[in-house]
Amino acid sequence: MWKTARLASADSLCQIEAPAKSVSKGLDFMPKGSSAKSPAEPFSVRLPGALLNAFDTNNRINQYLIENLPAEAWNTKAPDGKGRTVAAIVAHMHNVRVMWLKAAKADSIPEQLDRSSVTPTQAVRGLDKSREALGTLISQAMAGDGRIKNFRPDVAGFIGYLIAHDAHHRGQIAMLARQLGHPLPQKAMFGMWEWGTR
Repeated sequence: MWKTARLASADSLCQIEAPAKSVSKGLDFMPKGSSAKSPAEPFSVRLPGALLNAFDTNNRINQYLIENLPAEAWNTKAPDGKGRTVAAIVAHMHNVRVMWLKAAKADSIPEQLDRSSVTPTQAVRGLDKSREALGTLISQAMAGDGRIKNFRPDVAGFIGYLIAHDAHHRGQIAMLARQLGHPLPQKAMFGMWEWGTR
């Protein structure tokens, strides 16, 4: 049922265990339209597209969060009067992306968002613009030497960093909204984890 596959890394060869054939609906390594008799295309061929898809899904989850956030939570100050508003946190998420696009000398760099005046609609639009610009940068790196200028170690680490940064702030927003007395609906709390449908 399991076969060993060898993957080449920059420094060494490592072994991973991969299913010889699909054992569940979520673990389908066979491309659509291929027959069981033909050899499966290795997932590594599709990995660049899968990584971009993960980053795009991450951005759609940001959008889903903003769309489901009670309007009263957007600009309300934290209970202790310290820290950023939800609007300022979302602006920061976008502005950090812009910072990396500038550092990497990307071809397209969207404008930063104003943390004190950004609206939910502007935030969604801004995050989509930075996602698009980063998608181009990431695609170029994957088609080249795998490096992002001024970021280490490589493009895979960069994608991981970007998703982790967004996820950290999504959690922060969810907690702040609850503290403000305007929590996200329970459906949205679970919905942010539904990567297969976002």
